[in-house]
Amino acid sequence: MQDRIAYYQRHFSDLFGRYFEDLRNDFDGPELSRFTPRCLDLLQELSLRGGKRQRVAFMYEAARLVTGEHLPGLDEAALSIELLQTHLLVHDDIIDDAPTRRGGPSTYYAYRAEFPDQPQTALGLALLAGDLAAFLSLQVLLDADLPLALRTGMVDLQTRAAAATFVGQIFDLERDFPGIPSEEMLHSVSDYKASRSSALAPVQLGLLVAGEDPAQHAETLSRYALMFGISGQMCDDYLSLFGDEAVTGKPNTADIRDGRRTYAVRALLAAASETERAVVESVLGSPDCTNEDVNKLREIASRHGVDRQLRSDMHRYAELACKEAAGWRPRWREEAVAFFERVPVWGVERTL
Repeated sequence: MQDRIAYYQRHFSDLFGRYFEDLRNDFDGPELSRFTPRCLDLLQELSLRGGKRQRVAFMYEAARLVTGEHLPGLDEAALSIELLQTHLLVHDDIIDDAPTRRGGPSTYYAYRAEFPDQPQTALGLALLAGDLAAFLSLQVLLDADLPLALRTGMVDLQTRAAAATFVGQIFDLERDFPGIPSEEMLHSVSDYKASRSSALAPVQLGLLVAGEDPAQHAETLSRYALMFGISGQMCDDYLSLFGDEAVTGKPNTADIRDGRRTYAVRALLAAASETERAVVESVLGSPDCTNEDVNKLREIASRHGVDRQLRSDMHRYAELACKEAAGWRPRWREEAVAFFERVPVWGVERTL
């Protein structure tokens, strides 16, 4: 599994690097502008800085469900997927006021450092950089040397995935108002914010390029993506509270300081006594939240077995995704089915 994903990471890293080189040579920007080249610099830095490239792997493997050939259109789909992801990261970091991303400064904070006395300029440039990445993700499909029907279908899938993610971001902010969100609400946030763009759309794109109609398999693909997305979001939320900052690259105080009512926080609030819940609520959303405060919440969580329950739940949803993929036999090629069958649990175990 690791070797297969590492192959896609290497292939795509080279592809993405060439894409940005070509973009700079062909980009239609004003010659006198200094800000436009800097915007491309920051998008390139963030895009090439890392990431698991799980979406790209899903897209290539989805095509391999149908054929072992490397088909025209797959690389363009991969570029579109990751350019859309760059857009989402830039805007997510603005929403969260996040200083870092992928081991370096977020695009927003890079601009804040360059314009310390002009915060509105920094904000505006970060927003526009994210918007540019979103439109580049569609342009790379429209410019592809592919049949018109295929290009149109790919753009349609990506547009729907982007719109779903924006709705998920809106719902994600709604989730964080006081109270304990229901598990159903958190599942719905995961569906819109993550599952549809991170799992469903890449698989649909790969199948479409390989000549399959994804709509014919909508129910099973949606179930797989949802279970995979819930498991992955639970992993992220678990690491945000219990993970090692040196590994995650994200301060443990971030979600608590921002008042994020994640799977981990929901489980903590539901398990805590009335007195303990008051402690949790006093820290949630506090701009002065410290590592000591987070350690107090960890202690409460550990007393009630919240960490163990989260690990159990994320494994359970991963196994449901595996079971869904197993049902794709004998419709699709065994090697690719095995990939989708194994990757959810493998992802959880690797994360933990």
